[in-house]
Amino acid sequence: MDAETAEALALLRRPRSIRDRCGQILAAGEAGGLRNFEVAPAGLAHAVDRVVDEIRLTYPDLDIPYHSRWRHFVVADEDRWNGLAAALQGDAAERLRARFDLAVVSVLLDAGAGSRWAYRDPRSGGLVGRSEGLALASLEMFAAGLFSSDPATPLRIDAAALSSLSEADLAAGFQVAPDNALEGMAGRAALLRRLGDAVAARPDLFGSPGRVGNLADRLAATGTVAAADILAALLDGLSPIWPGRLTLGGQGLGDVWRHPAARGPDPTDGLVPFHKLTQWLTYSLVEPLEEAGVEVTGLDDLTGLAEYRNGGLFIDTGVLVPRDPALCVEPQAVDSEAVVEWRALTVALLDRLAVGVREKLGLTPAALPLAKVLQGGTWTAGRRIAQDLRADGGPPIRIVSDGTVF
Repeated sequence: MDAETAEALALLRRPRSIRDRCGQILAAGEAGGLRNFEVAPAGLAHAVDRVVDEIRLTYPDLDIPYHSRWRHFVVADEDRWNGLAAALQGDAAERLRARFDLAVVSVLLDAGAGSRWAYRDPRSGGLVGRSEGLALASLEMFAAGLFSSDPATPLRIDAAALSSLSEADLAAGFQVAPDNALEGMAGRAALLRRLGDAVAARPDLFGSPGRVGNLADRLAATGTVAAADILAALLDGLSPIWPGRLTLGGQGLGDVWRHPAARGPDPTDGLVPFHKLTQWLTYSLVEPLEEAGVEVTGLDDLTGLAEYRNGGLFIDTGVLVPRDPALCVEPQAVDSEAVVEWRALTVALLDRLAVGVREKLGLTPAALPLAKVLQGGTWTAGRRIAQDLRADGGPPIRIVSDGTVF
């Protein structure tokens, strides 16, 4: 790979580049230059109020955790992860590896489930849908050893088990049936098989034989790690797993898409990076690292997440106005200009909204980092307003999902 291509890949993996390119699209929107959305800055105050109300309702003491996958393992105030972790209490390093194992696979399985699917909790018998249902299902599959090639050590996720995972086994774990269809089922299974191959191919990141959780040893080695470096390691190690995406120098770019308002040096001109799932995974790895005594620095270098709950909040509060009403009627492809535009505007607006939320609550960025604004927060407020406005609680714009982006 030549030096120009290597630098372009590095540029597209930096959180600063996400902010810069999304900021360009917001600037174009504020100047009235976007084809798909009008930007109404006056509506931001309404969005701030909705988020502040949500925070005060859910976290009245303002003790807000990070926005991460670990929140979804709490069912009816019971932390299901803790029940599994009891078997690992005597080995802190193995506990950290197991948390990495679970977080990585659970996040990668978290693309939108659709409104027709739900998971029946084997403990309570209740039905759990969307992200929470996907999380609970992945936790139960992890506990059953589905992702381990060693029956004696089920609480691990290794390359050998992932590479041979069948769609039928994964569908059974998700309780998929004709009347309980999960969107992107084939894509999810294929993604995990590619993950297995990627883990096996990178012993420098995942050890030998390859195991997802071995990445923890590398990141925790010095006792301090920057959030941007966690993201970079994940983007590097996971780059081969993304299907049918843009490539550069033979490497998959992942969650990177084209938009005419995004400018940059060749060969990145016109490209907008988001890395939504990988950034959420980074947020989800911070908690285990900190619990293990590792200091994570620069958390706010990461951006907000370009997904439909955060993005829906801005449409539903009037900050973003679709120019064509059909945008909220017909399902949209993830690589369409409209969806890329919506996601970019969401990332840029989340930074502005965070400032307003902190001002209203009288908190500093250190006390209320973006990861807590998202949790407190924008994601929950986006879901609640969607439930108020639409019978199925879905987003204002529906995305055609392949099970690997949202």
